[in-house]
Amino acid sequence: MNGFWWHFFKQPSAALGTAGVLLVLAVALLAPWIAPAGPWEIVGTPFQPPLSKGHLLGTDLLGRDILAGILHGARVSLLVGLVSAAAAALIGILLGSIAGYYGGIADDVLMRLTEFFQVIPGFVFAVVLVAVFRPSIGSIVLAIAIVSWPPVARLVRSEFLSLRAREFVEAATVLGVRDRNIIFGEILPNALSPVLAMATLMVASAILLESALGFLGLGDPNKMSWGYMIGVSRTVIRLAWWMSVFPGIAIVLTVLSINLVGEGIGVIWNPRLQRRGEE
Repeated sequence: MNGFWWHFFKQPSAALGTAGVLLVLAVALLAPWIAPAGPWEIVGTPFQPPLSKGHLLGTDLLGRDILAGILHGARVSLLVGLVSAAAAALIGILLGSIAGYYGGIADDVLMRLTEFFQVIPGFVFAVVLVAVFRPSIGSIVLAIAIVSWPPVARLVRSEFLSLRAREFVEAATVLGVRDRNIIFGEILPNALSPVLAMATLMVASAILLESALGFLGLGDPNKMSWGYMIGVSRTVIRLAWWMSVFPGIAIVLTVLSINLVGEGIGVIWNPRLQRRGEE
């Protein structure tokens, strides 16, 4: 484990991404103390520019503090990103494991199901699901998980296909070990490395998708989000540019940091990329 972290932080981009992710996590956890007034409270006159007295990033069209909205919006973005990515990974791992281990009819059925979900545009499907179930944190997480699991399933299936013929799997089969124990105790631990790297990148994709839904007005009406802030400000962007610029910067920096962390993990677990980085 110490060797993993040494190789990980040896990459400047991975270290920078980790610092960015930790900063966003700290902001999300400390938001109630940094901005106790809350993101929905009117605390000043509308359209105050950045660096105004008491409002570092200005106020919006109703007089709500932009900084408070960004700080509290970080909690929603991280919650949706982490939970939806974890749910998508669990679904993909389960279906991919069954398809890759058993093959045959199970593989054909599950891969056809996977292809069906991949044919449908993910963003359009997520919009339909959220609209049907009514906008809320739960429906957004469910929609993102449903449109995000197919790549994980295909990756896990390919790993299982390459690992199920290995000697340690054959030995466990000969010894009469149950299929469930072979799948989750023998093969899956050896197939998790690329899955974890993909799951990290899925968190960034989920944050972008949640922001897009919030921009369209399909976010949770009781939660402040970065996408909602940009969506509200699009009609007054010439009058109050800061209303959309600062939430947009928060989205870019968060997604970039998470992508850098995911790429750093991928480099460590991919010998070819690691050798390329050392050259």
